[in-house]
Amino acid sequence: MARKRALVVDDSKSARVLLSRILEKYEVEVDMAESAEQAIEYLKNNRPDAIFMDHLMPGMDGLQAVREIKGNPQTAMIPIMMYTSQEGELYVGQARALGAMGVLPKQLRPVDVSKVLYELHLLPNRRDSTEPALSPVELDAGATAYGAAAFDKSTPQKPAEAAPADIRRFIADALNSAAARIVRDIRDAMPMQAGEPLVPLRPLPPAQPIWPVAVAMLAACIIACAFAASWLVARNDLASARAEIAGLTSANAELQRSRADLSAAAKELTAALAAVNGNAASAAADAAALGSSPSAIAPRAEPVPYGEVPLDRSRIDVLRELLATLESQGFRGVVKVTNLAGNYCLSGNGSDGYTLAAATLPVSRCDLIGNPFAESLSSQQRESLAFANLVDGVRQRTSGAITVAIENQATAAGAGTPYPTRSDTLTAGEWNRAAAANNRVEFSAEGSP
Repeated sequence: MARKRALVVDDSKSARVLLSRILEKYEVEVDMAESAEQAIEYLKNNRPDAIFMDHLMPGMDGLQAVREIKGNPQTAMIPIMMYTSQEGELYVGQARALGAMGVLPKQLRPVDVSKVLYELHLLPNRRDSTEPALSPVELDAGATAYGAAAFDKSTPQKPAEAAPADIRRFIADALNSAAARIVRDIRDAMPMQAGEPLVPLRPLPPAQPIWPVAVAMLAACIIACAFAASWLVARNDLASARAEIAGLTSANAELQRSRADLSAAAKELTAALAAVNGNAASAAADAAALGSSPSAIAPRAEPVPYGEVPLDRSRIDVLRELLATLESQGFRGVVKVTNLAGNYCLSGNGSDGYTLAAATLPVSRCDLIGNPFAESLSSQQRESLAFANLVDGVRQRTSGAITVAIENQATAAGAGTPYPTRSDTLTAGEWNRAAAANNRVEFSAEGSP
């Protein structure tokens, strides 16, 4: 008959050695593991006939290991006996509830081992074969395990009548166990007589109720679900709030830009109105000057928007009005037309062209400060055909008594309106207002004596 194999799991080396020596006396082959994790790794490739499992071990304890072994279909049928110093019905009930067959105390007695081996079917049935002779387990010198004293090999063996008390107790317990088994087998084989009292069976330990655990798990699931739902709602609200803030920020930036543009337009309109008022005052002064001295006339300025031909459009109207006034007064002399260019804050480049920079752009970020449009025009390109015809017409009508002289000045010259001082806060709109005032055409008349 093949020898049985058992796995002893204990973190104590002395405890493993003691139990393995006892099992080997019963012709049971023993494999040992010093931790529950090592035992589970062993069971991946081996199938012992029984497992002796310690309770308290570093890492995974014995009860956790029993739960994992019984939860694996490949190892669930291996019988497990807890091998621990724990006592009490509560611990036994826990071990049995997890799948262990029972609890073997670490303060071993040979009779306890014998009973356990019969229960685990590691020994043949007593009625089928003779029990192996029991002999005391010898340990190495100095070794002890959980209350068992070390055997001294140097001491001569005593006769049987002087054997230790543990051996005598083992013999008595073994005989009592054998007698009880025989009586139970005979009683089971005999028919029960009417009126014979039933032998009360030892009640099983009460099963631990599982409803508290189920309620706790259900409450934990409900709390987790509520937390997850609240977290999702909070995350959605946060995303909506961020989107709304982004929209408000964009709208605010757009409003700020519109405000700056409106402010710049209002300032430009104010400057234009001032220029118109100045022109009216200049016209009145011209009339007064003509009335008092026909040989001179106060100068008059007309603004030129950036990108327009200087001697064209409204400037033609001003010159026509001025010439008509001088002709009606019998003026003889020269009408001077002076073209002046302003320095603008521009954006762009030389290949694609330049445009006026945004009003809110800092002057320090202008691509160019100048007037490339005015600088690129020749003398003929600065006056339109209508302007040239007007000049020729007055010279012919007056037989040369009134002539028009055109003068083009450089950009930096003739700055009637001072440009603001450059700083980090100066904007292109403020700079270009001064440039627009300086980008003009001036009209003056000098009479002959």
